[in-house]
Amino acid sequence: MSKTSSDLVRHALHGPTMGTRWTALFFAPPGRDPAPIRAALQAAVAEVDTQMSTWKPDSELMRLNAAPEGEWVKVPGRLAEVLHLGLEIGKASGGAFDVGLGDAVTAWGFGPDEASPDAIRAAMSVPRQPAYEWLEIDHDRVRKHGPAALDLNGIAKGYGVDRLAETLAAQGIEAGLVGIDGEMRAEGLRPDGSAWTIAVESPDPLRRMPHSILALENASVATSGDYRHWIDLGVRRLSHTMDRSRGAPLLASPASVTVVARSCAEADGWATALMVLGPGKGLEVAKARGLDALFLMHVDDGSVQSRGTGDLFPQSLAATV
Repeated sequence: MSKTSSDLVRHALHGPTMGTRWTALFFAPPGRDPAPIRAALQAAVAEVDTQMSTWKPDSELMRLNAAPEGEWVKVPGRLAEVLHLGLEIGKASGGAFDVGLGDAVTAWGFGPDEASPDAIRAAMSVPRQPAYEWLEIDHDRVRKHGPAALDLNGIAKGYGVDRLAETLAAQGIEAGLVGIDGEMRAEGLRPDGSAWTIAVESPDPLRRMPHSILALENASVATSGDYRHWIDLGVRRLSHTMDRSRGAPLLASPASVTVVARSCAEADGWATALMVLGPGKGLEVAKARGLDALFLMHVDDGSVQSRGTGDLFPQSLAATV
């Protein structure tokens, strides 16, 4: 006999990863020890971080970055999977999402090192091709046909969320809500049959407050924005999202883009791609790809305007305070 909602015990687990924290919310029968589940979840995100971090000099990604051009490098399957997805999104977005901007990310101070004027000048002067034109993947082997450095910060966190969901399922937990920072994945329904609720954050750097609420089942959500990670350059504030054509942060972009997709890695990568494309071209691409996407833009009067596409978001332009 299945357990009723009153029989189940709520568990809210969390732990450190990727400079922030992972979370997992689920319900389990009484007597289920959460300690092994917590350990499995921590191990899952640690594996992603160990393979894909640019903050760990000995990560598999950094080993690949250090490899000579033209040399095949064997990589773990999960790293190959994320690189392959990154190239797919890059090609589908016309290069707006690009995993080959590691040198620019580091130069502008969004990696483990401080911003460097010399490195910035170098990053902005290098002719750039999108990574899908110079990175070759053959199952678990990767080789570079160019000198650029790889960076997976626009997709690895989402993939980590997917690994949390997969780990819960492997532990026999079929329904739950997992996340890393603001990237979330909902599996199944709550014990009372309701969907999991997730807030789309208002793009306000001074306070955290919801712009809108999503009710999700078997779906993921990711947001890319200009209001959490930035640098101040004179009177201009530049976000961490890179413009491949310049080797520098975007000069103009939406305040945020939220994407809902089945996998969180896909939602994460597309949120970044649509930030780069902007609300005009970005909405066209999102519609063509059948994506659920919400663009939020700051207005001079202090309000926020939204434009959306897909079943989950309204397609008209609306202003909210």
